[in-house]
Order: sequence, then structure tokens, then C-alpha cells
Amino acid sequence: MAHRSRLSGFIIDCNTDDLDAATDFWAGALGCSIADRDAGDATAAYQMLGDTPGELHIEVQQVAHPSRVHLDIETDDVDAEADRLERLGAKKIAFVKRWWVMEAPTGQRFCVVRTKFPERGLAWNDWD
Repeated sequence: MAHRSRLSGFIIDCNTDDLDAATDFWAGALGCSIADRDAGDATAAYQMLGDTPGELHIEVQQVAHPSRVHLDIETDDVDAEADRLERLGAKKIAFVKRWWVMEAPTGQRFCVVRTKFPERGLAWNDWD
């Protein structure tokens, strides 16, 4: 099925009890503002950065696992993009709410998410 995808941005996973302090650090380190301290929902604690390079989506996320950074690939068809990436060698790890957690052949985890701002950001890749 034809669809499109692109790099959406980065999620900075922080194993911390103080998400505000973690977000303050990363905003300062990256030269960004804090766009939304309440970007999360009832099951996930996120804070979104603003004024990001290339309009990349960057969030700081409070997690229970070890701290790391993962990237998101956004698409207009989450299942088609996950299938395309599987054909390239990635593995589907889990479907969470609306997105796929995947693992690259080299072990890095990443997410395939539905696009939020199709008119902003990097150029799209079109796939058949």
C-alpha cells in the first residue's frame, strides 16, 4: 500500500523522579524552549520542547527503564510503515495505543507513530 514517512524527532527517555528538572536540562542543553509541560496523558509523562532545529519533534519522557534516546518515524499509515521496516530487517516489539515499538537489526529501539503535523518538518519519503 502506498504511504509516506519521515523522521519525526527524538524522545529523550529519562529514568528520573523529577521530569521538570530533566526537561529544564535538555531544553538548556539543546537551546530549545519548553513548549508543553503537560504533553503526556494519564499513562505517560512527557514534556515537549519548542523552537527545535528543523522543527523536529523532541519530547522528554519519564520512564521506568534505563535512560536512553530513541527516535520516532512518523507516517500516514502506521501498519504499512511497520511492515516496510520489517521487510528491511526490523522487528515489531509491541503495539502501544496507536504506535509500534520496533527494534532495528542492530538492536536500537524506535517507534513508528502517526504524523501530527503533516505540513511541518522534513520532506516526506513516498513508498509504494
